[in-house]
Amino acid sequence: AAGAIELIACIMAIDTGIIPPTINYENPDPDCDLDYVPNKAKAKEVKVALSNSLGFGGHNGTLAIKKFID
Repeated sequence: AAGAIELIACIMAIDTGIIPPTINYENPDPDCDLDYVPNKAKAKEVKVALSNSLGFGGHNGTLAIKKFID
């Protein structure tokens, strides 16, 4: 069920252009300089998203979602 909710969040990010935040992220690792979205949503064009679902015993799945351009 969590994978379905994550998929909906990815689709909504692509549709609205709003990236949901990582809540309570306060101390970033200085050796990992990624473009984080801490504590507050960020407006940005999203063309592609990945949704990962990891399970016990190696049951893993990934969905790649791309914005449809007509």
